[in-house]
Amino acid sequence: MKGRSLLLLSAGCGVSLALFLILTIIFVPIAEVKGVITRVLAREGYELRTDDFHKSFPLGISLRNAEVRDGRGLLLKLDTATVRLKLLPLFIGTVCLDARARIGDGELSASFEPRTSTISLHSEGLRLQDIPLLQVATNANMQGKLFVDGSFTGRGTALQGDMRMEIKQAELRGIKVSGMPLPDASYDTIRGMFRASGGRGSLESLTFQGDGIYIRLKGTLVMTGPLSSAPLDLAIELMPKPDFLEKQKLVFQLLAKYQKSPGAYRIPVAGTLTSPSLQ
Repeated sequence: MKGRSLLLLSAGCGVSLALFLILTIIFVPIAEVKGVITRVLAREGYELRTDDFHKSFPLGISLRNAEVRDGRGLLLKLDTATVRLKLLPLFIGTVCLDARARIGDGELSASFEPRTSTISLHSEGLRLQDIPLLQVATNANMQGKLFVDGSFTGRGTALQGDMRMEIKQAELRGIKVSGMPLPDASYDTIRGMFRASGGRGSLESLTFQGDGIYIRLKGTLVMTGPLSSAPLDLAIELMPKPDFLEKQKLVFQLLAKYQKSPGAYRIPVAGTLTSPSLQ
């Protein structure tokens, strides 16, 4: 009898929570919802602009031509985006948000459970040139199609999870780290894995298989504080073929102090995620 009572109580709480959230979404004016989101972003230094912001069936919010900016300029542009409460999890007392966005020719999807701080991410065919943040952060010309798949749970030192990433037919030009130029190159595939555990993130051999050059980026960053100020401990390893090195002789002359052996360079990267520096 006691087990049955607990089951009924849990079901009742789940239904009550579901009804509360449903009624909140239905009756709270959309202008108020937009105002809350705008103020939250503004506290973090971001500005939201959108041509359209409205409720969507059954329990969601949709945006059209949305832009996120800060003092540096445009960071993110979404052609369309929708955030919805998943219905079935509500009836067992679990709040789960489902988000989907179209960015140029690509799609990004994510889900988030606030109670466990679990987030999953997936992207298909996102073009690097359609993500302004990359250009703002690196002042570089980047092209290629990005595919991402991963999930993370927890916060701070309890954060754990992993994310796989792949970029196909990439063109990376004009990249500089702390003012030091890196070689311009085309890459058939860029592939890597990022893992988080115990408050640290580990980039496990992000490899760049290029036309005349092979690059490997690996190392760690601390994730217990704001991600933008996460300290870096990374290394960029470059292995150019002789003809590639000859074509970009000036760049490799500037990188001469990082040469470890003929045709092999190792560049230590410190600083923070938003302000990397060479050691």
